[in-house]
Amino acid sequence: MPTLSPRIANARTQRAIAATRAATRAASRAATRAAARATALATAALALAACSNDPPNGWQGYVEGEFVAVASPFAGRLDRLAVDRGQQIDKGAALFVLESDDERAARDQAAEQVRVAEAQLVDMQTGKRPVEVAVNQAQLVQARAQATRSAAQRKRDEAQFEIGGISRAQLDESRATAESDAARVREIQRDVDVARLPGRTAQLAAQAAQVQAARAALAQAEWKLSRKSVAATEAGLVYDTPFRNGEWVPAGSPVVRMLPPGNVKVRFFVPEGAVGSIRNGQRVQIVCDGCPAPVPATITYVSNEAEFTPPVIYSNETRRKLVFLIEARPARDDAPRLHPGQPVEVRAS
Repeated sequence: MPTLSPRIANARTQRAIAATRAATRAASRAATRAAARATALATAALALAACSNDPPNGWQGYVEGEFVAVASPFAGRLDRLAVDRGQQIDKGAALFVLESDDERAARDQAAEQVRVAEAQLVDMQTGKRPVEVAVNQAQLVQARAQATRSAAQRKRDEAQFEIGGISRAQLDESRATAESDAARVREIQRDVDVARLPGRTAQLAAQAAQVQAARAALAQAEWKLSRKSVAATEAGLVYDTPFRNGEWVPAGSPVVRMLPPGNVKVRFFVPEGAVGSIRNGQRVQIVCDGCPAPVPATITYVSNEAEFTPPVIYSNETRRKLVFLIEARPARDDAPRLHPGQPVEVRAS
């Protein structure tokens, strides 16, 4: 094989290097164009996904419940828990009963005190008993008979004194006896009249006040007894029962936590650009996973203050930093379809 000259070999080497560099530049330009196309496609895909998942008039939110803690103002042992968690109950249904031996005894004592006070008032209004009045009347008959004898004896002594048959001293004694017996008749007559009279006005008023005080004490005792047996003031869901039968329940500790249908609400956040179009009373639709149809609701609260986007509901549509809290409540019949803590989407009607 012939040997090339150094000049020709150098030329061929330079051409090979140039070709290699040209190929490298072409490959780099092609890779850059491919990356740009991929970025554009990814951006378009993200935009389409965002538009398909979150419609322009939808906002992220969650369901919240305003629970009612049912308790007794008095402590006691839990004798009977009449409901279970997850149970739907009607208004007036029994919830729980605490032991009430002390309150029941206090109620009975107060009832007896009322009867005593009322009997004393009736006794004051009617005066003495008929038997006591009869005794006074018998004493009056005796006094009148004695007064009659004394008056007759006085007349005889006065006639005897005129003829000198008796002394002045005997006449004076006869007159004094007659006057004393007549005074005794008047005294017993007053006793009979007083026995037929009721008590004095001030005494009657004081006893009537005692009756009212006893009745008030009875009402208080009955109220305390009624607080040991608690019923539902409205229908709803039994959400929790912290105590069990036989446990000691401190005063004011919730024994049943309820969720009435009217206490279910949806809290969601809208950006500052959309809050101006939202008002109280506006109708919205609540969409949730597993709900067969949107749940209608009414906006009941629009916050007057902006706040930062809660991280738990952050999304492409709520990426703005300042949002406003909105609350909406479903109808009572639709509220059981929603559950506290459930994520939802709110759409304008």
